[in-house]
Amino acid sequence: MTRKLYALCGTERTRPFSPHVWKIKLSLAHKGLDFDVMPVGFTEIPKLEQGVTKIVPLLRDGEKLVSDSFDIALYLEKAYPERPTLFGGEGGKAMARLVEGWSQMTLHPAIGRIAIMDIHDSLEPVDQAYFRQSREKRFGKPLEAVAEAGQADLETFSAKLEPLRHMLKFQPFIGGDAPLFADYIVFGALQWARIVSSHRLLATGDVVSDWFERCLDLHDGLGRSVTAA
Repeated sequence: MTRKLYALCGTERTRPFSPHVWKIKLSLAHKGLDFDVMPVGFTEIPKLEQGVTKIVPLLRDGEKLVSDSFDIALYLEKAYPERPTLFGGEGGKAMARLVEGWSQMTLHPAIGRIAIMDIHDSLEPVDQAYFRQSREKRFGKPLEAVAEAGQADLETFSAKLEPLRHMLKFQPFIGGDAPLFADYIVFGALQWARIVSSHRLLATGDVVSDWFERCLDLHDGLGRSVTAA
């Protein structure tokens, strides 16, 4: 049975943008596993696979269903141990947890504010209504006010990358000489911004920009299969 990866998208069904989905797209390619991308909108997610999840990515691998990007990566590592490792051992898993926390607590909120109107405008009308209601409840203010606050995030975003910038002075990937799941975590966040927003968050010549370009080239250029906004 062909693997299915359910992926969040807007009106353009060939442009999945979820950072968490991109983590798993690269992880599956890293493992050399074939898969089909199944595009879904926000309001379609609760209907997937008899309501098994409220989030994507959701992976169907034969009879197995797994949601949550980190859980999917752990599943792939355990189910396909003979294929290239996503973690490089227990230390790599621990490192990936730290990177995940930094990415989701530091990068994701800033990107979410910067790109919030771009995301909204890319969605089908029914998903726009859901997105506005849910995000305005989360932020406690209109989307337009969140976007206005996001202008400050544009000015400070480069500084948030300083830990990664420091690491990349010594090695080409977070995983060392080759990428691991930790790389895909941060790549997913920046790929999200690249696909949904015209704002450019990375400066040419920055070591982080160079790393991101290397990640875009991985696995026969999988990251470049969706063009920038």
